[in-house]
Amino acid sequence: MRARIIRIGNSKGIRLPKPILEQAGISEDVDVDVENEKIIIRPISSPRAGWDDAFREMAEKGDDLLLDSERPASHSWDETEWHW
Repeated sequence: MRARIIRIGNSKGIRLPKPILEQAGISEDVDVDVENEKIIIRPISSPRAGWDDAFREMAEKGDDLLLDSERPASHSWDETEWHW
């Protein structure tokens, strides 16, 4: 597809048809990079995407237990040195 570069204020841009944006999964903001003289436009992915499923799977497998499950023994200085 060819697109014409247009002036937008002090910048320039291109208009992307809605079907192309939908195919690329772009709805709002994007990441823009230049690689080997090519402009790469990607949808911004959520850094925590998929965490809910991963945590659910961990719970099902029992992998979500604390590693330090035992409480350390208290010392006499715990009672005398600390003021709460």
